[in-house]
Amino acid sequence: MSLDPEIAARLKRSPDGLVPAIAQQYDTGEVLMLAWMDDEALHRTLTTGRATYWSRSRQEYWVKGASSGNVQHVKSVALDCDADTVLVQVDQLGGACHTGDRTCFDAGRLEITLG
Repeated sequence: MSLDPEIAARLKRSPDGLVPAIAQQYDTGEVLMLAWMDDEALHRTLTTGRATYWSRSRQEYWVKGASSGNVQHVKSVALDCDADTVLVQVDQLGGACHTGDRTCFDAGRLEITLG
């Protein structure tokens, strides 16, 4: 099995065949993390209901929560208007970040100085 050809034809991938995937908590809108998907990762996500990503550093697929227990149950998946980014709305159990934080954006806000 592979990604639906109609979806595959719409996707605009980077030169390495990837698209950024934003994981968002489905009921609050909280942005949890950014990861990467290729066609196979998107296919697995759509057909299993478990968020599956491509690890650029390890060069392998990973299902969010498979080792940590911090699972992402997929509620919906959408492409942005240019079809070059995937929005995965999930029900996040536990922390989304590999550090254990709720989101990957909890590390600290940057100060805005207007000038």
